[in-house]
Amino acid sequence: MGAYEGSLRAMVEDFETRLAGWQRHLRPAETRTPSTARGIHHAAFICSDVDATIAFYQDLLGFPVVEIFENRDYVGSAHIFFDIGNGNLLAFFDFPGYEHPEFQETLGGVQHIAISMGSKEFEALRGRLDEREIPYRGPDLGVRNSVYVRDPDGLQVELLSVALLDMDFD
Repeated sequence: MGAYEGSLRAMVEDFETRLAGWQRHLRPAETRTPSTARGIHHAAFICSDVDATIAFYQDLLGFPVVEIFENRDYVGSAHIFFDIGNGNLLAFFDFPGYEHPEFQETLGGVQHIAISMGSKEFEALRGRLDEREIPYRGPDLGVRNSVYVRDPDGLQVELLSVALLDMDFD
């Protein structure tokens, strides 16, 4: 066995050990207290190009723009809201005049956002991605009901045809 395989095995074994410790936090559904939250009002991100962001989220993914106004924290900056269903919104600021470094996954950052869609909408989206030759992941990971695609600034968005709160992906 090579050094890589040994290192990989150690990481897997270490995860299993850490997972066993974390399981103590997981309460059975019948004894779990209800959440105090009603949902995400909006999650806010930064974009470098408002038009490209609208084209991606509204025209490609099908999330309508429901509000645009000036950001109260930065004069001249747009605050754009997309409806992602069930009263939840995605928001974007453009911060013109500021440098926008390349997206990267880091502590305190975003690895991905996951958005549930109906089966019909999910299949239509996959058709649009294929038709426009937009690369995505999902089937290559062995998952049929989930795709990962990057927005114009590199934010990874997972679209899945699994009901909210359903963690049984296939």
